[in-house]
Amino acid sequence: MNIGNQKVVSITYKLQEGNKSGEVVQEVDNKEPFVFLFGAQQVLPDFEMNLKDKAVGDLFEFGVQSDSAYGPVDENAIVNLPRTMFEADGKLGEIVKVGNFLPMKDQEGNPLQGLVLEIADEHVRMDFNHPMAGKDLFFSGEVLDVREATAEELEHGHAHGPGGHHH
Repeated sequence: MNIGNQKVVSITYKLQEGNKSGEVVQEVDNKEPFVFLFGAQQVLPDFEMNLKDKAVGDLFEFGVQSDSAYGPVDENAIVNLPRTMFEADGKLGEIVKVGNFLPMKDQEGNPLQGLVLEIADEHVRMDFNHPMAGKDLFFSGEVLDVREATAEELEHGHAHGPGGHHH
């Protein structure tokens, strides 16, 4: 069976920054493979395009340019927030350190993560860009399994079971 719409796909992969010799950002092995519903807009479009029609046992290697991945760095997503937002009883929380990602919410209550860039007397400088914004990506891996999605998976828009979503 080949990868295509309404198929549940299980893969291993290695994600590297830039190209095949770039820094390894993430590795997913066959003990806990990445499982997703193809065509459900859960992964980057170029990622899906490069896996389409592959079958169990097929190996893959491909790059995704930054503009087709997480886009360029948006300078408007780098902001100074009042230091008092991060304080309790006049002291910064322990996790507020340069280089740490902090779980936060936007004005509509949607979760997002910000990277602490700087801690100043009056503000904390945060970067809300995706960590891979402005970076080309390189994926390599193997297709472990391809199966038909169940009616429930199609209705819910994601894979269930091992490696997938659990309700």
